[in-house]
Amino acid sequence: MKEKQDDKLETISYSDIFLSCFSESGTHCVHSKPEHVLLYLYSGEQVIVDRNKKTIIKAGECAFIRRDHRLTMYKNSKGKELYKGISLVFQRNVLRDFYSKMNKSEIPKDIKISDKTVFKLQTTPAIQSLFQSLTPYFDSNVKPTEGVIHLKLLEGIYALLNNNELLYPILFDFAEPWKIDLLEFLNNNYMDDLTMEQIATFTGRSLATFKRDFKKISNLTPQKWLIKKRLEMAYIKLKEENKKVQDVCTEVGFKNLSHFSTAFKKQYGIPPTEIY
Repeated sequence: MKEKQDDKLETISYSDIFLSCFSESGTHCVHSKPEHVLLYLYSGEQVIVDRNKKTIIKAGECAFIRRDHRLTMYKNSKGKELYKGISLVFQRNVLRDFYSKMNKSEIPKDIKISDKTVFKLQTTPAIQSLFQSLTPYFDSNVKPTEGVIHLKLLEGIYALLNNNELLYPILFDFAEPWKIDLLEFLNNNYMDDLTMEQIATFTGRSLATFKRDFKKISNLTPQKWLIKKRLEMAYIKLKEENKKVQDVCTEVGFKNLSHFSTAFKKQYGIPPTEIY
């Protein structure tokens, strides 16, 4: 499948293998997958920001990104080199099947689970060989079979395990994600365009459990809580940081300036243009 967005990004996806090319100087996105991802850069540069931590991936380098985390990714061209990268997504069923066939005696013992989200990996011959073998598929007319895709994912798992033993307990932890504190998550991500289902997933809950837990912390619905939070942050940005209304509207997560102005006036009694 081939997709284009605003003539800046071209993505070719084959099941759990995603190849991306950017034709302009750069773009950024919020990465939020419920599965582990291994990414490799053929050209350009990728900057991964996790809270205050920044990881820079250059051409020929790769990184492992842990599941159930939200990161900001900047994908940039470097000089005349366009951004070109590839991602392998490891579904739980693939990892479970791999684990069931492993010789458990070969698994390293007493490895503590790391709290890192992004692992920049050494580019070993195994990793180079894996990703170089996928270059033909940047041509959307050449499509890998499901069998080939499965074999490449298995090859990716072997490459990860041989690269860093800290990945053993991360790859083969099949428990449900830990419940993340709801208020902490929402305060950190209130500006993002998330559905209730996504918030539930990213905080380690089913939708029903999320709604039940949310009632324990607020009398508002999640949607109304988010709007109230966005307006409160907008007021601070306008009053204390002297930012422009249009900029604040976007920063706090509103898509429509008119909607923002109406909601702001309803909450504070005056339009945002009169805050000074």
